[in-house]
Amino acid sequence: MEIALYGKNIVNNHNSFLEKLLKHLNDLQVQILIFEQWQTPIETAKSLGIPYHVFSDYHHLQSADYLLSIGGDGTLLDTLPLVHNTGIPVIGINIGKLGFLSAVSRDEIETVLDCIIHKKIMLEPRTLLELISDDYNGYKFALNEISILKQLPASMLSIKVNIDGEFLNNYWADGLIVATPTGSTAYSLSCGGPILMPSSENFVITPIATHNLTVRPVVVPDTSKIEIEVDKKTGSFLLGLDSRIIQFATSKKIALQRADFKLNLGRLPDRNFCTTLRAKLTWGHDIRN
Repeated sequence: MEIALYGKNIVNNHNSFLEKLLKHLNDLQVQILIFEQWQTPIETAKSLGIPYHVFSDYHHLQSADYLLSIGGDGTLLDTLPLVHNTGIPVIGINIGKLGFLSAVSRDEIETVLDCIIHKKIMLEPRTLLELISDDYNGYKFALNEISILKQLPASMLSIKVNIDGEFLNNYWADGLIVATPTGSTAYSLSCGGPILMPSSENFVITPIATHNLTVRPVVVPDTSKIEIEVDKKTGSFLLGLDSRIIQFATSKKIALQRADFKLNLGRLPDRNFCTTLRAKLTWGHDIRN
């Protein structure tokens, strides 16, 4: 079995966790792949004499059976271009803060590795969004959301939206979010959007600080093609694909649609979306007691 490790620079108080993880993987006789730009575990593996290989992109990762994302939700989102359409399950080990996607705590690492070895990991296929634009050649898929954002603090965007060729609305707002069910608990939620179950076959369109108070988030089928045009008078705007931000000219039209592949998100067998909601949003906890 081959397990890949992905992460970013982490603070020194997590070094003992990485050492424990590498030792446990080695004891299980698992082949270890480490992201080549993540120096901390590479140096730790060298110091411990633990064999490993490195990967740098989608092509080098395809032999892996699982990918462990070590960090927070942002770290897990960054694994999408690496995993792409391989179907390799991604399991988030949370050493960050909230951890909706990275729902496994660092103290449960032995439990999750035991579930991997004994094939007890549960997989949740998560729908992705795809950006359609002739003017962008970068990675065009997103797990959480694709967002339209204003570039100047004092400005407001005028955003025209069509759904399958039918005019929906012209939004006067600071921006617009199109979120997947996975992303419904992220940026969209903070802007008043609804929570969607992961298996919901929908997208949610959520305005950011809309000027018209009667405008509310809209849930549309994920089979929809969402066409977006920003008014030319606005100037350039920012387009966010999860945590990746690019600048766009308002003269360019874009469209969004469901990707033709999904990301397999791994979880422990005793967890589900409802238990994560209760834990992360402290539902059912009375702070008066």
